[in-house]
Amino acid sequence: MFYRNILKELGKWKKGLNRKPLVLRGARQIGKTTAVRLFSESYDQYIELNLEKKDDRSLFERELTVGQIMESLALKNRINYNSKTTLLFIDEIQNSETAVAYLRYFYEELPEIYVITAGSLLESLIGKRKISFPVGRVEYLYMYPCSFSEFLGATGNEQYLQYLEKLPFPMHLIENMLELFNRYILVGGMPEAVAQYALTGNIVDLQGIFRNLIIAYLDDVEKYAPRDSMVRIIRHIINTAPFQSGKRIKYQGFGNSDYGSRVISEAMGILEKALLIDTIRPTTSLSLPIQPDLRKSPKIQFLDIGISNFMAGLQSQLVTLQDFSTIERGRIVENAVYQEMRAHGFNYGNNLLNFWIREKKQSNSEIDFIFPKDDKIIPIEVKSGSSGRLRSLSVFMDQVDHDYSIRLYSGELKLDYVKTLTGKPFRLLNLPYFLAGEIENYIDWFINRENE
Repeated sequence: MFYRNILKELGKWKKGLNRKPLVLRGARQIGKTTAVRLFSESYDQYIELNLEKKDDRSLFERELTVGQIMESLALKNRINYNSKTTLLFIDEIQNSETAVAYLRYFYEELPEIYVITAGSLLESLIGKRKISFPVGRVEYLYMYPCSFSEFLGATGNEQYLQYLEKLPFPMHLIENMLELFNRYILVGGMPEAVAQYALTGNIVDLQGIFRNLIIAYLDDVEKYAPRDSMVRIIRHIINTAPFQSGKRIKYQGFGNSDYGSRVISEAMGILEKALLIDTIRPTTSLSLPIQPDLRKSPKIQFLDIGISNFMAGLQSQLVTLQDFSTIERGRIVENAVYQEMRAHGFNYGNNLLNFWIREKKQSNSEIDFIFPKDDKIIPIEVKSGSSGRLRSLSVFMDQVDHDYSIRLYSGELKLDYVKTLTGKPFRLLNLPYFLAGEIENYIDWFINRENE
């Protein structure tokens, strides 16, 4: 068990004036149950139910009031919930539609009880008739694989954490942090893999963990596939998506299959709900609001870069590399940057991060990410090495009415004053890619610094 940043968000929920039962959402094996158990240490009393167990599930099937349910739990656990702060955690809540309905009454009749729910297959069931949370009576938090800062804390590198939030990052520590981030790329953010690596420091030891995670995801398919014919297609995508992570894809024939675009699109939608993949949409927008172009090919991102690298057989190559630019033109670094930004909440609600494209017969341009800030769209280019052409960035900056741009790369933190190919001047903030999770703070720092 190690510290997870979600605990900060749980703390804010606990202090909320109009607190509602909380639904903690995320893919299975992401650490939801462990995080709640850590969070429970801030309460006087803690009750945990697992609705995979018949005895726990039956409590919600006896037509009791929420008061009677709490009285029963209090007697069983020998506590007095009226006198102390009590956290009730209902795990695997997807196993009881009745328990989901009871959340409304916890909110209305027993607001003094702190209630958190979670479930390993919850995402795929939300929105179906089988499980529908009471509207306006619950709130949600998303949980993703471990961020780089969580990785540092888990692996005994806590001394670096204070510098991640220090702007600007100290120049003399950049090389050390790049080495640590490259190690994070190899391990990924699945809590079991991070914990095992923290114990042994051996990448090879993680292969069994990654293999078992994939098997578990494949075994889950029957539980959330809407029909038997979809099972085979979803399994194909799970086996194929890690190889395609970070790439633009076409639904028709995805992964060298003979499946049509309609069934692939439907299957990917199911996996998006399960939070196993993200679909990142392209846009041609140059001003707010950003409008995704659903007619153009999207990119997909698999749940975790550690699993992706294992599935693609890349870990043995990556272990000996200092610069990842030799592997698929830096796609791996772009995947890691996306995972880091998502872990910091930049993609809650899905598709808040887009990539920008301009497609012409003779010349295509693509910006890896665009970030809305006030009335501006800030372009973010990701380069795996310490150098690289910025032609697409030049094309983008020629068409916008501001001069702020960002490059994430394996070099030093610096500000360059450059020009587009047509001669328009603009400012380029170069950041080591391990600072991807702090990108919003650096955009503020960048703009404020230049306006002083």
